[in-house]
Amino acid sequence: MASVSFHLKRPDATIPTAIIALVSCSGQRTKVYTGLSILPKQWIKAEQRAQERGYQQNGALNDALDLLAKQLLAYCDEQRALGLLPSPEVLRELAAPQAPAPNPKAQRKTFAEYYTEWVQLTLARGKVGTARAGNTTLRHLQDFEKATGYAVDFDTITPAFADAYTAYLMGPADLTDNTIAKHFDRLRRFMRFAVDRGYTEARGWEKMKWKRQEPDIMTLTAEEVARLEALELTEGSYLENARALFLLSCYTGLRYSDLVSIRAEHLRGNTLRITTQKTREIISIPLQARALIIVTRYLAGGVRLITNQKLNDYLKELGQLAGITDPIEIIKYKAGNRSSQTVAKWEKLGCHTGRRTFVTLSLERGLRPELVMKITGHRTWRAFQRYVNITEQAVEREFAKVYDMPQLLKVAK
Repeated sequence: MASVSFHLKRPDATIPTAIIALVSCSGQRTKVYTGLSILPKQWIKAEQRAQERGYQQNGALNDALDLLAKQLLAYCDEQRALGLLPSPEVLRELAAPQAPAPNPKAQRKTFAEYYTEWVQLTLARGKVGTARAGNTTLRHLQDFEKATGYAVDFDTITPAFADAYTAYLMGPADLTDNTIAKHFDRLRRFMRFAVDRGYTEARGWEKMKWKRQEPDIMTLTAEEVARLEALELTEGSYLENARALFLLSCYTGLRYSDLVSIRAEHLRGNTLRITTQKTREIISIPLQARALIIVTRYLAGGVRLITNQKLNDYLKELGQLAGITDPIEIIKYKAGNRSSQTVAKWEKLGCHTGRRTFVTLSLERGLRPELVMKITGHRTWRAFQRYVNITEQAVEREFAKVYDMPQLLKVAK
């Protein structure tokens, strides 16, 4: 199988050094220069990518490396299919910097084509869920164009566009305030990408705003986790398999995308060291004994991978069997108006509940917030705070440590 790895020509340099691609295919290894360079201190050797945190410009560099790797691997696969070895000359030609087109105006892509390029680069970096969400945003933009006749382009994305687009998303599209906020966030990220790439100089998009209403986050209590653990299920059944995946999330705080990406090389003794799919952060997770048992089963093939949607469906079934039936209030905001619905807790049980539960129970048991953030990969307190959902029982326990509490009086019958 062909592979492409990236290395620095002079890793110890104090000035930018060349990035070299090493292409391995059918026993042949070829070194090619990418035409790209970087300061070694901004290079993450383990990931073979540039550090983006604190160096926003490196996002475009990583995009270029991802695209180059894809092109080199595609050529190697073509040659293997023909029974031929890849030509070193062709590999070097593919990696060589491309001269600019003689008449860029005549070849200018449409807004949708530039947007699709951004989504494809996201997909090439392994962010399948993010790419899927990006496509959904593009579909809403195209539906908005058809419904209103508004020509969506770099120069027309302004506060006036935001007003018209918001009205469409709240009306015909029937989206909640939080969903609308997510679509605006993605559009702003794309516009920032387009400016960085030189596709546009438009700045009207920077003034677009939409208030996000942070929803309450549901977690399980320690007692509810214990109920799931205690369920008697047939070994190897679909429910037992789903429970193993979910409990591993409760024990480690891993997202679904990271759960299904665990490989043998990630396990180092009693610790999982993994690069997260969403943020590309390297995190180290100490494994509890019960978590290590599941990881060992997982790596031995005893725990099967299933889709996120299937896992969410099975978790609702498990929650109902475990009697996780406490009522919870689901609050939504649409056009600033609040609506609520009360449902049994199991009805909203999903894969991400495991990550939230890990955070809450870890804090309840005394782990310092900064340690939990290190394990989960949260970068800011603002982002982390949404996951802190201390149970009513925990509040009562902590309150009792500080204040003298009255004894409950028994009422005579």
